[in-house]
Amino acid sequence: MSNGKQPRRKRPDLRTYLVGLALVILAALLTGRVPEGLLAELTGQAPATETVVTVTETVSEPVTAPGTATAQPGDAETPTASPARPTSVSGLPVIRYDELPPEAQETIQRIRQGGPFPFRKDGSVFQNREGLLPSKPRSYYREYTVITPGEDDRGARRIVAGEGGELYYTEDHYNSFKEVVETEVAP
Repeated sequence: MSNGKQPRRKRPDLRTYLVGLALVILAALLTGRVPEGLLAELTGQAPATETVVTVTETVSEPVTAPGTATAQPGDAETPTASPARPTSVSGLPVIRYDELPPEAQETIQRIRQGGPFPFRKDGSVFQNREGLLPSKPRSYYREYTVITPGEDDRGARRIVAGEGGELYYTEDHYNSFKEVVETEVAP
């Protein structure tokens, strides 16, 4: 029997809201873009249109062009052009091989040579539980320790290698990844 009352619509709890908001902020920081539709959905406001806000960097230091005066404090900030960066297949931020710490470069050389590896767990299956890497079958990824000077244990840095040869670097124990791209060699 019905008591005549409408069922109460379940509202997301504060924890769910904050986790969602944190994910939007993290996505914005990693990509430099904020999807308004997602932000509106989390805040409960319907967007007028589906647009994307792009975050740009600005320079706040004085800018001097040849033959001109130095910009004064309070003048408009000048946007900077970021240098061309390699793009990633995965959609993750990239890091060039030559920008990696020397210990990460050494780990990659060990991977390419098939070892030897300093830790027993090196080469074990990386399960991608965080879901930050492209989705692949369970045993597709393997993890390898990047030695961290001054650490008594394995530390937080890792290289994750895919069966297809792709490499990912994390310096914060899988909280974020950068896809490793080869340094272009001049002909």
